[in-house]
Amino acid sequence: HVQLVESGGGSVQVGGSLKLSCESSGNTHGIVCMAWFRQAPGKEREGLAALASDGTTAYADSVKGRFTISVSREYTVNAPYLQMNNLTPDDSAMYYCAADSVYDFCSGFVPTEGDFRYWGQGTQVTVS
Repeated sequence: HVQLVESGGGSVQVGGSLKLSCESSGNTHGIVCMAWFRQAPGKEREGLAALASDGTTAYADSVKGRFTISVSREYTVNAPYLQMNNLTPDDSAMYYCAADSVYDFCSGFVPTEGDFRYWGQGTQVTVS
C-alpha cells in the first residue's frame, strides 16, 4: 500500500502563488505516475496535472500556463510539487495528490480520477 500526504495549502490573495507538496511512503516501488487533482464544493473532482517517471507532463486547460508539476532536486517522481501562480477565486478547492503504477495514466494525458488507486487526504487552497 502507498500513503500520500499533501501539504502547502492555505489562504492567498488573488494573483498570488502557492506551492503544494506531496510526500509518499509505503510500497512506492513501481509508482511511475503521479498527479494532482482538485475538488471544489458541489463540483466533480478535476484532474489538473500529471507527471510520469520519464518526465512527461500533461495539464488541464484550466491551469495550463499557471500551474507546474515538478519533482524535488533529489528527483523522485514519488514526491511531486505543484507550483500554482496567478491564482483566482476559481482555484479555491481541496487539492489532492494521486499515484499509480500504470505509466499510460500519465503519458501525456490529463489525469482521470478513476485511473488512480492511491490518494492523499487533501490540502485546502482558498483564494480571495
